[in-house]
Amino acid sequence: MKLISGGVCAAKGFKAAGTYCGIRRNPNKKDLALIVSDVPANAAAVYTTNLVKGAPLTVTKAHIADGTARAVICNSGNANTCNADGIEIAEKMSALVGEALGISARDVIVASTGVIGQPLPIAPIAAGIPVLAAELSADGSDSACSAIMTTDTKLKSVAVEFELGGKTCHLGGIAKGSGMIHPNMATMLVFLTTDAAISAPMLQKALSGDIQKTFNMISVDGDTSTNDMVTILANGLAGNAEITGEGADFSAFMCALNTVNIQLCRMIAGDGEGATKLLECVVTGGRDETAAKTVARSVISSSLTKAAMFGEDANWGRVLCAIGYSGADVDVSRVGVVFHSAAGDVTVCENGAGVPFSEEKAAAVLHEKEIDILITLGDGTAEATAWGCDLTYDYVKINGDYRT
Repeated sequence: MKLISGGVCAAKGFKAAGTYCGIRRNPNKKDLALIVSDVPANAAAVYTTNLVKGAPLTVTKAHIADGTARAVICNSGNANTCNADGIEIAEKMSALVGEALGISARDVIVASTGVIGQPLPIAPIAAGIPVLAAELSADGSDSACSAIMTTDTKLKSVAVEFELGGKTCHLGGIAKGSGMIHPNMATMLVFLTTDAAISAPMLQKALSGDIQKTFNMISVDGDTSTNDMVTILANGLAGNAEITGEGADFSAFMCALNTVNIQLCRMIAGDGEGATKLLECVVTGGRDETAAKTVARSVISSSLTKAAMFGEDANWGRVLCAIGYSGADVDVSRVGVVFHSAAGDVTVCENGAGVPFSEEKAAAVLHEKEIDILITLGDGTAEATAWGCDLTYDYVKINGDYRT
């Protein structure tokens, strides 16, 4: 397996485009994206667990109930959530894409992101979809990616090439996500595509299983949003024998999917609103996977730990505190903590107690842009990894006037 360029267009038969249609105030920011497969594709998706869900999620779930789709339409700047006509607007978006591409409206995945509770006008979208259809390109992944961004500061795109049954396959994706990011899905939209042949049930199994170790293990601010969704389309153009059950090919596919999703997780966490540092919490020695995951999530979500990382302060007591209130079955007397970065390692805790360390060395380690919080629990062999970011002054600035 190797990393390649191309994002959602890396796989054969996929094209994409992004444009500005007028939903957002700033004409320099694209606000409408389209991704299309040349042929019918199997489809799967996972959605936010928030009881308040955006209308696009309801429509998408109905559209891919048969396990197939051809296109994805997504707007930024408006979430189309908590609107009386939300379903109607989302269905109209699908119909407009169907008309422009000559496909069924029910073969369209719909997504929206932005301000909640603000009516979404259909007129700019109706004007923008024909533009997108005309501009669809195998080089359009970055254009589409830029159009789904809200407070993101960086494009989030990755793709891999891998082998299935002697056939070369590709899997890639784009994502948006910067704030309202928390386990059990967050304010992120992730669109994945692959030319591998895999049945819809196995595609859903792969996606549902992988998010438990990837997208459900990131947190920026503890807020789980209303519109987050991860979708994947598989059009089979790589020509491999279709994956219909467990086995070596399914394992290889899962490996490719996990590789892409981990990279997107790191990009989302590292681009958290106002963030200056990417945090990765690696927990080993857990009694079981549940305990390891619970600890990793708790530490990466701790506002006090995140603030300490921003201040480059090796306040390891905050890590122990987060472990203690996590609810995981942990013997605190066995816990060890190490801070790691490109500048080296500093051990700050062993067997649940502090150990002498150089504050100068710790400051140097925490000065780096990527910091690993390495925790050993000493209770077993289970492991888990979670991703997050530091908590900065700019987070409040960004969200203090987000709507206005």
